[in-house]
Amino acid sequence: MKDAIVVKELRKEFKSYSSRSGLKGAFRDLFTRNYKVVPAVNDISFNVKQGEMVGYIGENGAGKSTTIKMLTGILTPTSGAVMVNGMNPHRERERFVQTIGVVFGQRSQLWWDIAVQESFRLLKKVYKVSDADYNEHMDHVIKTLDIEPLLDKPVRKLSLGQRMRCELAAALIHNPRLLFLDEPTIGLDVLVKLKIREFLKEINQKYNTTILLTTHDLSDIEALCERVIMLDEGNIIYDGALKSLKEKWGEGKEIQFQFLEKVDLLALESLTSELGVKWELDDKEQIFTAYTDDHDEIISALIGKVISVHKIKDIKIMEVSTEEIIRNIYEKGKV
Repeated sequence: MKDAIVVKELRKEFKSYSSRSGLKGAFRDLFTRNYKVVPAVNDISFNVKQGEMVGYIGENGAGKSTTIKMLTGILTPTSGAVMVNGMNPHRERERFVQTIGVVFGQRSQLWWDIAVQESFRLLKKVYKVSDADYNEHMDHVIKTLDIEPLLDKPVRKLSLGQRMRCELAAALIHNPRLLFLDEPTIGLDVLVKLKIREFLKEINQKYNTTILLTTHDLSDIEALCERVIMLDEGNIIYDGALKSLKEKWGEGKEIQFQFLEKVDLLALESLTSELGVKWELDDKEQIFTAYTDDHDEIISALIGKVISVHKIKDIKIMEVSTEEIIRNIYEKGKV
């Protein structure tokens, strides 16, 4: 299986300017500026096979969007090499864009004041898609994403969920081999997210479309991706199977308690201090969650101590979530 994306020692630096204080400093800034070079992406390397669905994750400012912009040819790397679909995204721009689709959750590629289908027709001409290919492919896309009732509406009249489904359809007009998705489900409700996830699985299986997905919604990653690449301050700190990440870092349990009476978080922490338990409180739902090692003796002792003092309304024992695992990794450092 050939590589859709090949990245070697990729680096992107930006200049960060600082102003001097006072009137004298402002005058000096007119002639000379103080600046420092800040690496947003720091000599990273990875490959993505054709047909893979990969989650590209990290905190805000980790370098995710900067990487995507270099892979799509929007930004030029400071150093390193990028090959996407066998081409250099910056030097073979016109031929390259015919092979990729891009969805930015906070930017639109649709024209705001015209009907959705008119945007589709304009993009069809931009990508030089024949009528036969357009009809055959887009009939399926429109039906699957359930956007047929939206085609006659101006984009500005659509809800966020409706617009994002149309944005995804627009990115697929030329049936690209590679799809970049940057926060595609941001702000969407559960039903729209599920529809988009099912659709992405379908095009991956039907057309062997490669998908690189960046998102803060880890449920998207769990639903779609077997592999994750994790970024921290411009460096890759993990590249591998999501399953392996869970096996290595997910050795614990979440125990959720709901009480019949008012309970103080500090009292719970004091009650279970000798067990090495970490507590969190969801104020809105009044759910107390204890994070503990996956040992039967500790779990039994924890539950025993709590129910001996407080009346329980409900209790649930769960595996540690992917979100908690990722948070632990960022708190403790490299994988």
